Amino acid sequence: MKVRQILGGKAGNYLWHVHPHNTVLEALQLMEEKNIGAVLVLENNQLTGIFSERDYARKGILKGRASKDTLIRDVMTSPVITVDVEQKVEDCMEIMSQRHIRHLPVTENETLFGIISINDIVTAIINDQKNRIQSLESYISGGY
Repeated sequence: MKVRQILGGKAGNYLWHVHPHNTVLEALQLMEEKNIGAVLVLENNQLTGIFSERDYARKGILKGRASKDTLIRDVMTSPVITVDVEQKVEDCMEIMSQRHIRHLPVTENETLFGIISINDIVTAIINDQKNRIQSLESYISGGY
Protein backbone atom coordinates (compact mmCIF):
# COMPACT_ATOMS: atom_id res chain seq x y z
CA MET A 1 0.00 0.00 0.00
CA LYS A 2 1.21 3.50 -0.84
CA VAL A 3 0.55 6.94 0.62
CA ARG A 4 -1.60 7.90 -2.37
CA GLN A 5 -4.09 5.18 -1.37
CA ILE A 6 -4.29 6.48 2.19
CA LEU A 7 -4.96 10.03 0.98
CA GLY A 8 -7.59 8.72 -1.44
CA GLY A 9 -9.40 7.04 1.43
CA LYS A 10 -9.49 10.08 3.68
CA ALA A 11 -12.74 11.98 4.00
CA GLY A 12 -11.25 15.16 2.62
CA ASN A 13 -7.64 15.96 1.99
CA TYR A 14 -7.52 19.45 3.39
CA LEU A 15 -4.28 21.32 3.84
CA TRP A 16 -5.09 23.21 7.01
CA HIS A 17 -2.29 25.67 7.60
CA VAL A 18 -1.10 28.75 9.41
CA HIS A 19 1.60 31.32 8.68
CA PRO A 20 4.83 31.66 10.69
CA HIS A 21 3.64 35.05 12.00
CA ASN A 22 0.36 33.62 13.38
CA THR A 23 0.18 33.11 17.11
CA VAL A 24 0.15 29.74 18.79
CA LEU A 25 -3.35 30.53 20.02
CA GLU A 26 -4.58 31.02 16.44
CA ALA A 27 -3.06 27.68 15.43
CA LEU A 28 -4.57 25.92 18.43
CA GLN A 29 -8.00 27.37 17.64
CA LEU A 30 -7.75 26.04 14.07
CA MET A 31 -6.63 22.66 15.33
CA GLU A 32 -9.54 22.49 17.77
CA GLU A 33 -12.04 23.64 15.14
CA LYS A 34 -10.87 21.05 12.61
CA ASN A 35 -10.18 18.33 15.22
CA ILE A 36 -6.60 17.83 14.04
CA GLY A 37 -3.35 17.29 15.90
CA ALA A 38 -1.06 19.34 13.68
CA VAL A 39 -1.13 22.16 11.14
CA LEU A 40 1.22 22.91 8.31
CA VAL A 41 3.12 26.19 8.36
CA LEU A 42 3.19 27.87 4.95
CA GLU A 43 4.94 31.03 3.86
CA ASN A 44 4.51 32.22 0.29
CA ASN A 45 2.80 28.89 -0.45
CA GLN A 46 5.95 27.02 0.60
CA LEU A 47 6.05 24.51 3.44
CA THR A 48 8.32 26.00 6.09
CA GLY A 49 7.29 24.00 9.15
CA ILE A 50 4.72 21.98 11.00
CA PHE A 51 3.14 22.76 14.36
CA SER A 52 1.75 19.95 16.48
CA GLU A 53 0.25 19.40 19.90
CA ARG A 54 3.65 18.07 20.92
CA ASP A 55 5.34 21.31 19.82
CA TYR A 56 2.80 23.23 21.88
CA ALA A 57 3.48 21.16 24.97
CA ARG A 58 7.26 20.98 24.73
CA LYS A 59 8.17 24.32 23.21
CA GLY A 60 5.30 26.39 24.53
CA ILE A 61 3.69 25.44 27.80
CA LEU A 62 6.73 23.76 29.37
CA LYS A 63 8.88 26.78 28.45
CA GLY A 64 6.40 29.17 30.05
CA ARG A 65 5.38 30.79 26.77
CA ALA A 66 1.94 32.38 26.46
CA SER A 67 -0.10 31.08 23.51
CA LYS A 68 -1.49 34.49 22.62
CA ASP A 69 1.97 36.11 22.48
CA THR A 70 4.10 33.33 20.98
CA LEU A 71 4.52 33.16 17.22
CA ILE A 72 4.36 29.86 15.38
CA ARG A 73 7.81 30.44 13.87
CA ASP A 74 9.25 30.28 17.39
CA VAL A 75 7.82 26.85 18.22
CA MET A 76 7.23 25.05 14.91
CA THR A 77 9.26 22.06 13.81
CA SER A 78 11.50 22.90 10.89
CA PRO A 79 12.80 21.58 8.59
CA VAL A 80 9.88 19.29 7.90
CA ILE A 81 10.21 15.63 7.05
CA THR A 82 8.03 14.85 4.04
CA VAL A 83 7.16 11.77 2.01
CA ASP A 84 6.17 11.30 -1.61
CA VAL A 85 2.69 10.09 -2.62
CA GLU A 86 4.30 6.93 -3.99
CA GLN A 87 6.09 6.12 -0.72
CA LYS A 88 5.23 2.75 0.81
CA VAL A 89 3.20 2.85 4.01
CA GLU A 90 5.81 0.64 5.72
CA ASP A 91 8.45 3.29 4.99
CA CYS A 92 6.24 5.97 6.54
CA MET A 93 5.74 3.88 9.66
CA GLU A 94 9.49 3.45 9.98
CA ILE A 95 10.11 7.20 9.54
CA MET A 96 7.45 8.05 12.12
CA SER A 97 8.82 5.52 14.58
CA GLN A 98 12.47 6.52 14.19
CA ARG A 99 11.76 10.27 14.28
CA HIS A 100 9.07 10.08 16.98
CA ILE A 101 6.57 12.01 14.87
CA ARG A 102 2.87 11.50 14.22
CA HIS A 103 2.31 13.53 11.04
CA LEU A 104 3.95 13.51 7.63
CA PRO A 105 3.29 16.10 4.94
CA VAL A 106 3.00 14.47 1.53
CA THR A 107 4.45 15.85 -1.70
CA GLU A 108 4.07 15.03 -5.36
CA ASN A 109 6.74 16.36 -7.70
CA GLU A 110 7.97 18.53 -4.81
CA THR A 111 4.52 20.16 -4.48
CA LEU A 112 2.58 19.85 -1.23
CA PHE A 113 -0.17 17.31 -1.80
CA GLY A 114 -1.56 16.38 1.63
CA ILE A 115 -0.73 15.18 5.11
CA ILE A 116 -1.05 11.79 6.79
CA SER A 117 -1.10 10.91 10.45
CA ILE A 118 -0.21 7.73 12.27
CA ASN A 119 -3.95 7.29 12.77
CA ASP A 120 -4.49 7.40 8.99
CA ILE A 121 -1.87 4.68 8.54
CA VAL A 122 -3.29 2.44 11.27
CA THR A 123 -6.83 2.85 9.91
CA ALA A 124 -5.69 2.01 6.36
CA ILE A 125 -3.82 -1.09 7.53
CA ILE A 126 -6.80 -2.31 9.58
CA ASN A 127 -9.17 -1.79 6.64
CA ASP A 128 -6.76 -3.55 4.28
CA GLN A 129 -6.53 -6.52 6.64
CA LYS A 130 -10.32 -6.70 6.99
CA ASN A 131 -10.66 -6.76 3.20
CA ARG A 132 -8.05 -9.51 2.88
CA ILE A 133 -9.77 -11.60 5.55
CA GLN A 134 -13.16 -11.18 3.84
CA SER A 135 -11.64 -12.20 0.50
CA LEU A 136 -10.03 -15.28 2.02
CA GLU A 137 -13.23 -16.25 3.82
CA SER A 138 -15.20 -15.83 0.62
CA TYR A 139 -12.67 -17.92 -1.31
CA ILE A 140 -12.67 -20.68 1.32
CA SER A 141 -16.49 -20.81 1.49
CA GLY A 142 -16.74 -20.99 -2.30
CA GLY A 143 -18.42 -17.64 -2.75
CA TYR A 144 -15.57 -16.52 -4.97
